[in-house]
Amino acid sequence: MFLEVKNLNVGYGDVQVLWDVSFKIERGVIVSLVGANGAGKSTLLKTVSGLIRPMSGDILFDGKSLLHLSSKEIVGMGIVHVPEGRRLFPEMTTEENLLMGAYRRGKDPEIVKDLDRIYGLFPRLKERRKQKAGSLSGGEQQMCAMARGLMGNPKLLLVDEMSLGLAPLIVDDLVDIVKEIHQQGTTVFIVEQDVHLALSNSDYGYVLATGHIMMEGKSQELLGKKEIKEVFLGL
Repeated sequence: MFLEVKNLNVGYGDVQVLWDVSFKIERGVIVSLVGANGAGKSTLLKTVSGLIRPMSGDILFDGKSLLHLSSKEIVGMGIVHVPEGRRLFPEMTTEENLLMGAYRRGKDPEIVKDLDRIYGLFPRLKERRKQKAGSLSGGEQQMCAMARGLMGNPKLLLVDEMSLGLAPLIVDDLVDIVKEIHQQGTTVFIVEQDVHLALSNSDYGYVLATGHIMMEGKSQELLGKKEIKEVFLGL
């Protein structure tokens, strides 16, 4: 199994947020995790990324436990997290932000080639490569955050709330880019409040509610479930 999370319990101080969370991601697929605001989705991604230490449980990537690795070491293994809120360096240019995504690669001669590839995926960023990231539009900033993550050459890309606060046309563009990234060989884990968006564009899905995995299955099957329609889609 590519990524396997086993019986994960996570909290902040005395406040527990995740209870016995378990899920799996196979290599080469798009997997989604959906849930309402406050369900614990971002906490889960931060734990996988090594930003939060779990109370108990385990996280295995290619059969190796991540629990005692730093976030930098986890990035070095090929797990890259595109956080909610983009978290760009606003005073740096778009291109400088992208190059920050490759900082662990040192003087890798492939960086220049990868930058060209990224600009092929995100032509708008190429047009704005000398512009300060803080002056980009919301959609462009999300593109920049995703592109910066891709500069780390991820094996597994974790994308947190990609669509949050963006116009539908921009979201459609981002979805197309995610599919292109996937076709180029990157496994993608989409974490979203927008249930229809996530499940319509993934192979397999998990539903997180109040810190528990409540449901899982093939994405199209989950979309057809009565509980999903009533609780998340309001139908």
